[in-house]
Amino acid sequence: MSCTKGSLVWLLEIFFHQKVCICLNRLPREVVESLSWEVFKRCVGRAQITHAHNTVSNFKRFHGRAFNDPFVQKEKEKLSYDLVPMKNGGVGVKVPSFFTDAERRSLLDAAQIVGLNCLRLMNDMTAVALNYGIYKQDLPAPEEKPRIVVFVDMGHSAFQVSACAFNKSKLKVLGTAFDPFLGGRNFDGKLVDYFCAEIKSKYKLDPKTKVRALLRLYQECEKLKKLMSSNSTDIPLNIECFMNDIDVSGKMNRSQFEELCADLLQRIEVPLLSLMEQTQLKVEDVNAVEIVGGATRIPAVKERIAKFFGKDVSTTLNADEAIARGCALQCAILSPAFKVREFSVTDATPFPISLLWNTEAEDTEGVHEVFSRNHAAPFSKVLTFYRKGPFELEAFYSDPNGVPYPESKIGRYVIQNVAAQKDGEKSKVKVKVRVNTHGIFSVSTASMVEPVKSEECEDVSVETEVEAQDQRPIENFSDKNIQQENSEAGTQSQVQTDGQQTSQSPPSSEPPSEENKIPDVKKTNEKKGDQPPEAKKPKIKVKNVELPIEANLVWQLGKDLLNMYIETEGKMIMQDKLEKERNDAKNAVEEYVYEFRDKLSGPYEKFVCEKGFSALLAETEGWLYEEGEDEAKQVYVEKLENLKKLGTPIEMRYQEAEERPRLLQELGHRLQYYATIAGEFRNKDEKYIHIDEMEMMKVEKCVSEVVEWMNNAVSAQAKKSLDQDPAVHSSEIKAKLQELNNVCEPIVTQPKPKVDSPKEENPLTEQSDYKTEDMGEDDKNSEMPQQNGECHPSDQNTINMDLD
Repeated sequence: MSCTKGSLVWLLEIFFHQKVCICLNRLPREVVESLSWEVFKRCVGRAQITHAHNTVSNFKRFHGRAFNDPFVQKEKEKLSYDLVPMKNGGVGVKVPSFFTDAERRSLLDAAQIVGLNCLRLMNDMTAVALNYGIYKQDLPAPEEKPRIVVFVDMGHSAFQVSACAFNKSKLKVLGTAFDPFLGGRNFDGKLVDYFCAEIKSKYKLDPKTKVRALLRLYQECEKLKKLMSSNSTDIPLNIECFMNDIDVSGKMNRSQFEELCADLLQRIEVPLLSLMEQTQLKVEDVNAVEIVGGATRIPAVKERIAKFFGKDVSTTLNADEAIARGCALQCAILSPAFKVREFSVTDATPFPISLLWNTEAEDTEGVHEVFSRNHAAPFSKVLTFYRKGPFELEAFYSDPNGVPYPESKIGRYVIQNVAAQKDGEKSKVKVKVRVNTHGIFSVSTASMVEPVKSEECEDVSVETEVEAQDQRPIENFSDKNIQQENSEAGTQSQVQTDGQQTSQSPPSSEPPSEENKIPDVKKTNEKKGDQPPEAKKPKIKVKNVELPIEANLVWQLGKDLLNMYIETEGKMIMQDKLEKERNDAKNAVEEYVYEFRDKLSGPYEKFVCEKGFSALLAETEGWLYEEGEDEAKQVYVEKLENLKKLGTPIEMRYQEAEERPRLLQELGHRLQYYATIAGEFRNKDEKYIHIDEMEMMKVEKCVSEVVEWMNNAVSAQAKKSLDQDPAVHSSEIKAKLQELNNVCEPIVTQPKPKVDSPKEENPLTEQSDYKTEDMGEDDKNSEMPQQNGECHPSDQNTINMDLD
């Protein structure tokens, strides 16, 4: 299942029966707009207007941010609900490509709180690319030039673009760019500001002073924006009883709208230019441009994108569901329960990440960029440090100005239990850093290399190292006691991809560097045959000792606090269940009152004898909307039982009056049917002459008894009025009818005995039968005469008789 949380709506899709299906809610609708709180319950859906002050919406942008964050303070002004500081918090489901580590970890915490097994946090644009590429059958072969496709997404609150390279069964994200503060709501805001000023001058009303009025204006402006996308003429805006029972109206056309949003349209080209610079692509290199997101339906937005790339934009993907479908496909790929076409996905890190550490000189620090911008992900690297004691690493974003987050630090990692070697020399410490499938940076493992004595070799797993004559650190490193293993470089630094890498990122096929190869003695001797022999380089056996890592992450929920949130969420789920049961009980009382009140003046009118029942229904209705508004479930259950004590007899009398005549008529027909058969039996009718007389007497006796019971029942019922309980119930009539059928039906349906017709004598057949009986054991298998009376040729000599 994929869970896509946009800035305005939620969207759920599942992979079911080898296809992606969108989930509907109970309305039914494909999207869920908001979440609102009442005193004892949580409401999901279109509750923002009726519960404006208690409805939480547009909260995706607050993940992993502090209350005093400038972005949060700016967004607070646009919210219909109050935003207050708390100790800690954060819930969510989906991740844009520009989310930082803190925001991504907040989403994982939210998934854990609600009990979801998050297989992967997938970037929006990567999900769109997967949805696009996995169905394509005409992609170039892996060895051919890839197809370059640019994806543009403008949703409710953010604008994202990415360039992807496609080959058969694989895609690679080349780069991403974004404007996290440009989206459809900015265009809506321009319309709202325009009409607020017009209403204020024309009607002397200020919609910004009333939350509910402002939300209604936002909704109407959104509808107006959608209508202008397909119509260039003037579009009216009419809102009845807007404020103080005053109707307001206005109008706007597409050209006015584009002039109003000119500054927003200019901002579209900035991320596009940034993307082309990062990827070093030319406009001619782009094979196609795919647009998704609701705001891309604005004609001016399409025109700007098409003008920049010099080609028409494609709309082959579902603008609203493309991301959710891509996430669902990724879940199916990762899950062993589904068999999906193999498709490799290589993502990119949106921001460069660097490491900082203290050097031997306390006044200096070492810095190294471990992951550059748009580096392949997931990916791992191993750094080698030479230390005599524990040391600390600090991870941060190399370009703080390019990160839409106030804090550039990712976290601090303390490598513990590091000690000098026995001879006092520095120990070799290997630290593995990784950007995982969620796009989150971490220091995953650390190990210290220790030499092993010969007697210890049998008890520990060892590695063999060849002492290098010259081990120079990388010149770019400011700390001379660190080395980086990097197999991408051709120098001593060796790039090391993660051995447990997922199928989306294939392992590197490059050969190891020459410095890391063990020298071949034979080849060395051949090359240096004339030179004097050198001393053999001694082999050193070592072991790796795992070291503990203490991680202090920015805006990471503590374990105790996370457990408290999980427990709180469990209590809220139980409260939701109890509240639903309480509402169902209350609705049952209300439904019973309305249903019976209408029937008492209709079909039940003649069957009512209970005095005051109508008054009791009216009293219960008033109680429901006054003191009975928020009662416990048991109170409603008891109230419904008291009403049914009076209402059930009325309903029973009505049903009996409807069923009784039909059942009596059916019983009369069956009595007449069996009486007719008994009369025909007395008249010696051939159809029933085969039935035993004692059996037929049972039929006559049963018919007479049921006739007598029926006459008595009809006579007693005739003395009862409709508002009295019936003298005979329909269940009794059904029982008598069943009794009558059980006794009479088996007797009158007895079949006539079969009478064998006399057979014609055939002399030939008699002789053949007689001959067969006299046959011995040896003649049993001889053939019999044919059906036309002729003998088998082999028997002509045996059978020799005269026939009359």
